[in-house]
Amino acid sequence: MMTDLMKSALLRAAFALAVFSLSFAARAQLTIEITGAGANRIPIAITDFVGEPGVSRAVALVVRADLERSGLFKLVEAGTPLAENAAVNFADWKARGADALVVGSVAPAANGRFEVRFRLHDVQKQASLGGLAYVMTPQQGRATGHRIADFVYEKLLGEPGIFSTRIAYVVKSPGRFELQIADADGMNAQTALASREPIISPAWSPDGTRLAYVSFESKKPVVYVHSLATGRRHVAANFKGSNSAPAWSPDGNKLAVVLTKDGASQLYSLNADGSGVVRLASSAGIDTEPFFSPDGKYIYFTSDRGGSPQAYRIEAGGGTAQRITFEGSYNVTPRLSPDGKSMAYVSRNGGRFQLTLMDLATRQTQILTDSDKDESPSFAPNGRMILYASEIGGRGVLAAVSSDGRVKQKLSVQAGDVREPAWGPFLKN
Repeated sequence: MMTDLMKSALLRAAFALAVFSLSFAARAQLTIEITGAGANRIPIAITDFVGEPGVSRAVALVVRADLERSGLFKLVEAGTPLAENAAVNFADWKARGADALVVGSVAPAANGRFEVRFRLHDVQKQASLGGLAYVMTPQQGRATGHRIADFVYEKLLGEPGIFSTRIAYVVKSPGRFELQIADADGMNAQTALASREPIISPAWSPDGTRLAYVSFESKKPVVYVHSLATGRRHVAANFKGSNSAPAWSPDGNKLAVVLTKDGASQLYSLNADGSGVVRLASSAGIDTEPFFSPDGKYIYFTSDRGGSPQAYRIEAGGGTAQRITFEGSYNVTPRLSPDGKSMAYVSRNGGRFQLTLMDLATRQTQILTDSDKDESPSFAPNGRMILYASEIGGRGVLAAVSSDGRVKQKLSVQAGDVREPAWGPFLKN
């Protein structure tokens, strides 16, 4: 009969194997370099959790890394592990400079799983802000750490955390293109599609279960809709000429696409299964890069109908286009924030292509980056960060910047060009 000690040893071994597998695959992972920080970072201490040594420390490390990476928290030395039900010496933590404290425990559960419990304390008010318990497999340590970080973030900042969300992007290496999906911190990368031909313009469905993208595997651009759960996909647009730039409606039922089947690049809408094609606008110029407003009423897009590329919007059912950008001669790829109050886009400034943010109510703009070749902006689902592609030394990298421009991150892969980023929605529990 297996003793508790033997079971515990096997569980630790299983977790160690999972960690080893992650480190072995790290060469394909995105690595993150952080610069800048928020104006008022919250000092927080996150102790190692009590219990299974390897597991408890690994979960706490993910929580620390998530909160520190946000640029909105300052880590305070935690010292000795504390369980979620331990008595807290608030005076001691206050003397260390902590405003908040996270403690927890990890214990073996049935069927090779672990139960993780944690609690968040407000040190200044000497009060508990709540806690939760999760049951996880050894392979779910990172996901559990992300969920804990999301809980802490929301309790202390009053808005949802994005650590459990995912990002999609394309990695180009010699003779190969890969559409990859990773956690928001760049880890746990998985390949959804590999091809010898280019893959561009991935777009998440609002429920996070599907990706629309453009593949050139048929020697021409074709729009596909790909189920992430099954790996199956179907053609959404394969008309004469080019089929490109898919964008989901907020209800997930329709796509806006750009087709050349009737001549120049023009905007169309169609059902996600490819039926019900409707032309939305007629222009003597090129209309491209559509994006639905969060309320579904408008489609924002890029057009050179006025002589230079600018951002426009049109009612989702079609109609007369309204110009949005006027400052400068080149403004492309309009992407609205989740609350619909601001618009990220790429503007040309003195020969540099830079990520810019516009307040749609006041029309005030702010250049958020100091790079030269920005493209493909994509908001995090809470609107706090914007993911985009850029270029350093002739190589494509991903980067992220906070909507106030203070926090900057660079994400890169050891080998390969990384481009075409898209930040996924909040995951449904």
